[in-house]
Amino acid sequence: MAFFLPSWSFSFLFTSWMLVALSRTVVAKVVYRPSPWHLAHATFYGDETASDTMGGACGYGNLFVNGYGTDTAALSSTLFNNGYACGTCYQIKCYGASACFRNVQFTTVTATNLCPPNWSQDSNAGGWCNPPRTHFDMSKPAFMKIAQWKAGIVPVMYRRVPCVRAGGLRFSFQGNGYWLLVYVMNVAGGGDIANMWVKGSRSGWIQMSHNWGASYQAFATLGGQALSFRITSYTSKETIIAWNVAPSNWNVGLTYNANVNFH
Repeated sequence: MAFFLPSWSFSFLFTSWMLVALSRTVVAKVVYRPSPWHLAHATFYGDETASDTMGGACGYGNLFVNGYGTDTAALSSTLFNNGYACGTCYQIKCYGASACFRNVQFTTVTATNLCPPNWSQDSNAGGWCNPPRTHFDMSKPAFMKIAQWKAGIVPVMYRRVPCVRAGGLRFSFQGNGYWLLVYVMNVAGGGDIANMWVKGSRSGWIQMSHNWGASYQAFATLGGQALSFRITSYTSKETIIAWNVAPSNWNVGLTYNANVNFH
């Protein structure tokens, strides 16, 4: 004799099986992988102290204080991508020139600035950062890791690599009571940001607009509220949430640390 389960029993068993299956599903984190190697050229700016690299179009301010050090570079506009490339990391190796250090495989730099076009000079004679050239204007200490500085300019090979950062994302606040401007720093993984939202403890999610460099802005009154941020990587498209990054008594001019980051 055939045995039939009541319809409610079948639904219960099927739902239980689905819950068990879902509980065993592991959601893998999105991990940024290195890109293929490409050809470009590199120069340097500033001196051995790298003091001329402070500030920059990405808005990172003091690169020593904010963890970027001297291993940095300004990108030609072809690479800079209107600031969306801020924070990206590159392995660079000198290639095919007598000035190259032969015992050095590569050095790794972070994009912290823009190398603007110089249309008064030919692209092959001083206008190194004129589009469509891909060019790295490195800090002098970084350049001296791959080539003799007296060379001035050298051909290089480069590739995008994951950024390795200690700790979580960092959010530096500027603005006023009606306008919040946030610089996002210490971004691991792809190193870049595509979209960003802010949420006050008494508000919903507010989409922020890209200002310039590594900064995003919201025209909203958020004073007196603890702030959380939702961030999407430009490269990997992964989205993470940094809950309660800033307390309700947050203030502009301060930097707040999250406990999450990309990979």
